[in-house]
Amino acid sequence: MRNAFAHEITQLAQQDERIVLLSGDIGNRLFDEFKAKCPGRFHNCGVAEANMIGVAAGLAMNGLRPVCYTIAPFITYRCMEQIRVDVCYHHVPVTIVGTGAGLAYASLGGTHHSCEDIGMLRTLPDLVVMAPGDAHEVRGCLRSVMQQAKPAYLRIGKKGEAEVHSSVPPIEIGKAVVLTAPGRVTLISTGNMLPAAQATAALLAKQNISCGVASLPTIKPLDTAFLQNAFAASDVVATLEEHSIIGGLGGSAAEWQSDQASRGARLLRFGTADEFYHETGEQEHAHEHFGLVPEKMAARILATLSRP
Repeated sequence: MRNAFAHEITQLAQQDERIVLLSGDIGNRLFDEFKAKCPGRFHNCGVAEANMIGVAAGLAMNGLRPVCYTIAPFITYRCMEQIRVDVCYHHVPVTIVGTGAGLAYASLGGTHHSCEDIGMLRTLPDLVVMAPGDAHEVRGCLRSVMQQAKPAYLRIGKKGEAEVHSSVPPIEIGKAVVLTAPGRVTLISTGNMLPAAQATAALLAKQNISCGVASLPTIKPLDTAFLQNAFAASDVVATLEEHSIIGGLGGSAAEWQSDQASRGARLLRFGTADEFYHETGEQEHAHEHFGLVPEKMAARILATLSRP
């Protein structure tokens, strides 16, 4: 995903001279093409992420379109006050990109995990929150974000993620990307859980359970029209995310559902538990720990369907 981001921001910056790229002391080689094709518009702000957000806000107030990039927990948890006050309060079009989101840096421990960032940031007024499902969605999300004038948070993976789409799908802020129509079960994924959603649907299909799959690259604003259709058409709607079950996509869907007069389908939320991950292991091991693997998700869905 990060390679797709680097290539796409380079293409966009060549079309829009207002775009400037700020880095929190990472990605120097990653952005060699950007620096060559857009000289003078890459700024390494060092290990000073909060200051980087303030610099970006100032640049935006002067008519530029700054994009801030570094590892997800460092650009969110360390910078919450600056994102809230410097960016959102002043409603300036700063795009904040957190790479290696969720459990992508699982082996480096809790300091490098970001399983609460969506829950924190979606509470901020007017902040668009996006989590693309693969490298193609990264490109589409970035294009959409740079066409609007609101502050935005773009939560991306690291490298090696499976590609689900064969090309860049049309990405509209606040709209789902539907891969297969809702069935008896609808799986709604955000971020890099999209391949796992497809694999889970395949397991359910072997049990003759019709299953729709959708990517929700935008968590805020939420596609409530799609949720309405999914809950009306399905017996079970399940959200899949590499994020805490509190406050993320699952929390957003639960909030929306609680406001509905008719609740419709049962809601299952797949995400990380309300705990820190203290074990040592790679991302795949962390997924197994939290039950974010197709076999465990399919089993839980089947068990829910069998209950009266």
